[in-house]
Amino acid sequence: MPFAQLVIGPPGCGKSTYCDGMSQFLSAIGRKCSVVNLDPANDHVSYPCALDVRSLVKLEEIMAQDELGPNGAVLYALEEVEENWEWMEAGLKGLGEDYVLFDCPGQVELITHHASLRNIIHRIEKLGYRLVALHLTDSHCLTLPSHYISSLLLSLRSMLQLTLPHLNVLTKIDNLPNYGPLPFNLDFYTEVQDLEYLLPALSQESGRLGAKFEGLNKAIVELVEGFGLVGFETLAVEDKKSMMGLLQAVDRAGGYAFGGAEGAGDGVWQVAMREGWRGYDVQDVQERWLDRREEFDEVERREREEVERRLRGEDGEVPEMTEDGTGDEGDEVDEFEEMQRKFQGADGGVKVVRREQG
Repeated sequence: MPFAQLVIGPPGCGKSTYCDGMSQFLSAIGRKCSVVNLDPANDHVSYPCALDVRSLVKLEEIMAQDELGPNGAVLYALEEVEENWEWMEAGLKGLGEDYVLFDCPGQVELITHHASLRNIIHRIEKLGYRLVALHLTDSHCLTLPSHYISSLLLSLRSMLQLTLPHLNVLTKIDNLPNYGPLPFNLDFYTEVQDLEYLLPALSQESGRLGAKFEGLNKAIVELVEGFGLVGFETLAVEDKKSMMGLLQAVDRAGGYAFGGAEGAGDGVWQVAMREGWRGYDVQDVQERWLDRREEFDEVERREREEVERRLRGEDGEVPEMTEDGTGDEGDEVDEFEEMQRKFQGADGGVKVVRREQG
């Protein structure tokens, strides 16, 4: 039974960047991974694409032939995928038991008002996939109370519509210091409790119309808190600890942590999970990216330099690895040491490579 992540969220939230980074991270820990592009408008993917919807239908062709705008063309394209399900089914069966990342379009109406994407998801489930929906939101929404409340409503609607194991993720958390100080600590926004403290800020943001919308603001806050479903994980895609923490949460939500299709094939990752590796909680994120960022950056820089010195050895050259996992002198390299080599390379984590368009 293969496992998969359904990566959704509004445009610009970092879905493709996440798929690129997570596919590299999964490869580093020894988990076979494939990425499926379901966005017919995404013609410059930065990751190796195992299955691309654009080989079936292209957005620009639909816009030209049917005189549709970008959003309407995306809806039409997903209907085409649903109608030609045999193409998708054959492509997914060709991936075997690989762990799959589905990079979805960013149009919100595909989840809130349209049935094709949900129908495709249900058919994927019938193939035996155990899906976890990952709803990404740009952390910039925390800078304005109205944007944050809107993101809460969208996240809640997505959870109710998809009926899948679901995680909401605040992306680009490493960019938060660039937007100025937040009125509350980060855990206020991730735990989504006591939202009534936002009401004065919402009224102030609305200016002279604030009093007019007080009742509506209060009703929305009570609605979100009444369901008690929405909460957020955090992500800085180029930080390995952040990726480890998020993957741990995904694996537990989807059941992979309790025995995946590959058994113990993840090696060190399975051992870490079974030994109860302490996750990257919101207090750690607050300290790392908001309170003491410069100190942590300096510590990580020194650690990278130390790792580089150790890897180069006394002669200043990096020892070469042979195909059978041994060094130049034939000594076997311990699996955990090789894992550390991958995690503690000079780049400090996942390296996101963005290709030039054109």
